[in-house]
Amino acid sequence: MHSRLHQHSVGDNDAAFRRFNMPNMSGFICPVCGGGLADCGSLLRCEGNHCFDKSKFGYVNLLLSQSSGAKRHGDDRVMVRSRRDFLNAGYYSFLRDEVCAVCRELLPPDAVILDAGCGEGYYTAGVKAALPSAQVLGVDISKDALEYFSKRKCGAETAVAGVFSLPVASGECDCVLNIFSPEADDEFRRVLKDGGVLIRVIPAEDHLFSLKQLVYDKPYRNEMPEPQLDGFELVDERRISAELELADNAAVLALFKMTPYYYKTGRADQQKLDGVDRLVTQAEFCVRVYRKEEHHA
Repeated sequence: MHSRLHQHSVGDNDAAFRRFNMPNMSGFICPVCGGGLADCGSLLRCEGNHCFDKSKFGYVNLLLSQSSGAKRHGDDRVMVRSRRDFLNAGYYSFLRDEVCAVCRELLPPDAVILDAGCGEGYYTAGVKAALPSAQVLGVDISKDALEYFSKRKCGAETAVAGVFSLPVASGECDCVLNIFSPEADDEFRRVLKDGGVLIRVIPAEDHLFSLKQLVYDKPYRNEMPEPQLDGFELVDERRISAELELADNAAVLALFKMTPYYYKTGRADQQKLDGVDRLVTQAEFCVRVYRKEEHHA
């Protein structure tokens, strides 16, 4: 059922989205029929009467993959909690400030912004604060992440959904944020308006290299992907970095557990950090800014 969103043409989706024009419309569309979703308080409902209940945390589950048999999707509670604790301590505030600065420079105050793979909402909340009149949407495949997101109370609308099948109308967004999340470029291009902005953040070559040196016998530097994307023009690329000083073991472990390295590392290597009470390492990021080329579906 994941593919059903893509079985509707752009025209069909847009027509369905506009026909159902109730006063309180969600920024999301129905993942079953592609129609607009009315916000009915405790649930979202489309004109075809497909209904999606809101959780007690405020997000709505628009992920149509129950048939897969998987009981849990996305980042688990350990990774999400570690990321929340680390980010809330302000270590990556310089990156959030940079993303917000790009948004203020390039977007109108009332922009429609989609954070695709929003996690627990650290960057999403920052962008909403920077552009308070914007309509901000966040999707993530992890319910645990969106539960923590709800505690930020930033005014963004959130849904459980995968980035490769976004429950968003074609040509609806002024901006897509893609921060350390899967690169679903075809979907990003579909939901962006002509001239819309894609902001992609990836780790640079030496990101957290000192941390890797403590864990691995042969640490590796990150490979940088080629910047060219089909249907997009690269308009800016920024390298930003900061030296992180972690003063206790809790911060060191939180940093490690929020990265993909933790789940790819054997227990023996994981334990190398158990007694590390201080770490100085470089956080280094590449921020790439793209514009969708006009008339490129």
